[in-house]
Amino acid sequence: MATDTTGASVHTSVQPSQSSTVRETVSPSGTQYPWLFNAPLDLFAFLGSTVLAFGLLALGEPLGLLGDGTPDWLWVATILMIDVAHVYATGFKVYFVPQELQRHPWLYGLTPLVGFAIAWILYQYGAMVFWRALAYLAVFHFVRQQYGWMALYRAKEGDTERFGWWIDTVAIYMATLYPLIYWHTHLPRKFFWFTQGDFIALPRWLSLVAGLIYWIAMSVYLIRVAVRAWRDRRINPGKEIMFLSTVLCWYIGIITFDSDYAFTVTNVITHGVPYLVLVYWGYTVQKKEYSDGTTLLGGRWIRYLAILWGLAYLEEFLWDVGVWHDRSWLFGTPQDWSSIQAVLVPLLAVPQITHYVLDGFIWKRKARTTSPH
Repeated sequence: MATDTTGASVHTSVQPSQSSTVRETVSPSGTQYPWLFNAPLDLFAFLGSTVLAFGLLALGEPLGLLGDGTPDWLWVATILMIDVAHVYATGFKVYFVPQELQRHPWLYGLTPLVGFAIAWILYQYGAMVFWRALAYLAVFHFVRQQYGWMALYRAKEGDTERFGWWIDTVAIYMATLYPLIYWHTHLPRKFFWFTQGDFIALPRWLSLVAGLIYWIAMSVYLIRVAVRAWRDRRINPGKEIMFLSTVLCWYIGIITFDSDYAFTVTNVITHGVPYLVLVYWGYTVQKKEYSDGTTLLGGRWIRYLAILWGLAYLEEFLWDVGVWHDRSWLFGTPQDWSSIQAVLVPLLAVPQITHYVLDGFIWKRKARTTSPH
């Protein structure tokens, strides 16, 4: 699955999890609804990715894929072209923007170096120590991203009701945490995050307690939505679509099916696609901020994806040739690099480390020194 990691010193989410970022990444939609981007783009990012995920899930049943691992064609379409690619999208907020690099040179320069040092130290304690730490950092990232979307939609709507914040926050966290707790209490499963055994088994009674909290939180959330729609004639369709997508994908992908295929399509697509949209949208707005018009893309999404896919292929080429040896049909003849794996594996994790650490900063308004987007 997605390769993530972050520095221990960073205690904020590494996705757009801060409500203050909303005005950096959105512009007025011209509608009565508080869309993050605009109606078509919001629907594409959240509803479209969910429909695609469940379409592939429905396709997997008659093809007999639910009982097997992720087939190669799906791995290319999801892991390579979405999951790994979205990691490099952070470059379009930082490393491909010279003006941004000049704002925080120490942060952007030291993050990859410190990240590599942490990863290398972990790997010296054993490969499983490294992968387990990576897995839990990945989980933290995935959970926080869903809260981030909730925070963005609340900010865009101007929803400052404190009681409502508690309802929304508990609901979005339980939508992700309960399936994860269920996973931990029903090990082993037929799928894993990075490698078999990277999650620690927990007692089953925890899933019973979490399940009770989960259903209460879902019920209270739905009641609030219904009351606001009836009493205040107020609805936030983008937020509700995002929330429903989270609930369905996490529950069905982890609890309903014990399948690597099901987990992949429900987890990767709905996580990576919205982020790719967010970065591209922010980049096209960001480039207007600079008077000299210096950009890498020129506003073309095809070039954006081509660059990301090229970088993703290069990284996965090195992983497969030097470490995994799984897909010689795509990456060529495997090489015996076992003598340098203690350096190679942490080094290949650096893009993910950098991605998640920097995302804890670049989506905050206070990290900007000029007018917000």
